[in-house]
Amino acid sequence: MLQSAGIAAGVALSLPLAQLLSQAPAAAVQATPPPPIPPDPTKTPGLPSGALGERSPFEQPALAPLNVMQGATNAPLHKLRGTITPSDLHFQRHHNGIALIDPTKYSLTVHGLVDRPLTFSLDELKRFPSETRTYFVECSGNGRSAYRTPKPEMTPQDVDGMTSNAEWTGVLVSTLLREAGAKTSAKWVLAEGGDAALLSRSIPMEKMQGDAMIAYAQNGEPVRAANGYPARLLLPGYEGNMCIKWLRRLEVISEPNMSRDETVKYTDPLPDGTSRQFSFVMDAKSIITGPAYPEKLSGAGWWPITGLAWTGRGKISRVDVSVDAGRSWQLAEIVGSALPYAHTRFQYMWKWDGKPATLMSRAHDETGYVQPTLEEYRRVRGKGTDYHFNAIRSWTVAADGTVGFGG
Repeated sequence: MLQSAGIAAGVALSLPLAQLLSQAPAAAVQATPPPPIPPDPTKTPGLPSGALGERSPFEQPALAPLNVMQGATNAPLHKLRGTITPSDLHFQRHHNGIALIDPTKYSLTVHGLVDRPLTFSLDELKRFPSETRTYFVECSGNGRSAYRTPKPEMTPQDVDGMTSNAEWTGVLVSTLLREAGAKTSAKWVLAEGGDAALLSRSIPMEKMQGDAMIAYAQNGEPVRAANGYPARLLLPGYEGNMCIKWLRRLEVISEPNMSRDETVKYTDPLPDGTSRQFSFVMDAKSIITGPAYPEKLSGAGWWPITGLAWTGRGKISRVDVSVDAGRSWQLAEIVGSALPYAHTRFQYMWKWDGKPATLMSRAHDETGYVQPTLEEYRRVRGKGTDYHFNAIRSWTVAADGTVGFGG
């Protein structure tokens, strides 16, 4: 470990590789016709193995939209099962494109109010004791378009696709702060990314000394380039923008830095003319992922209503489902275990009578917080709110089985 406070930024790779990476998602979503299917697969030898396991050609989930430099690429929530988001389908939020960093030149500097400024290479980070934990990441702007301009033809991907859930492996930030000797006068840590946006956020020391993690692996493999390779910050339950990707430095400070990304951005106007600032924790939220647009129910009878719930305050304790626009609620089943700061799968078996219906889900977390109705949310947050959209969503089912987003 180098005894230096200097910041050694990662070196970008060659332009052809950058172009190749930017084109890769587009190729993934082009509809590829399946190979010839033998009439009896028991009579015909199968395909040879390849360097990577591929999805069946009949399954083509994809991120959308594509070729984003500033904005979001959403995860196809309605195409997924369980709770873990495949690494290549994890949502992306970009401020100036995807940084390409040579892992052999990567470094992370811890400096500021410390006894020993330190700079760590990627290999040195991996020599510390590691932790593996499952956490969701959610962009604080997730749900903005569904709140402001709802349309019946919105899919769950369009509505709330800026959240994903993965298994992360890395080193706790507290370990590095202990190595550097963070001073007791320090109350905050400024985290800065090594991309062209130089995104930075001030994070309370209490969080950094708690469950904050520097992740270098995602779902058992190195973190994907679009999600912060070689290493990113993970702050369980906090806004996604604070989970700095391509993390290059941690500056230990005594007060918030009041940088561009926590003043001009990520502050939230309220109806009374004031604004919320440092609203770090993501509120409890849920979304039905099926039935949902563009699905069409084939007829009356039993149908599973399934979806995801999550909270930045710990564990989901309960999910309710309504099939009558919120007039009555039924307890949904939690599928598997509800982990802290992670997506939780729920399901409810619904016997549809073939008449029009409106489906809703409502999440509760272990603190007693309950996901608000759209009317409650509008009253408290106002029409101009810009972040933390966690109102109850609805899906309409017509008599012919067509499903649309209801707002």
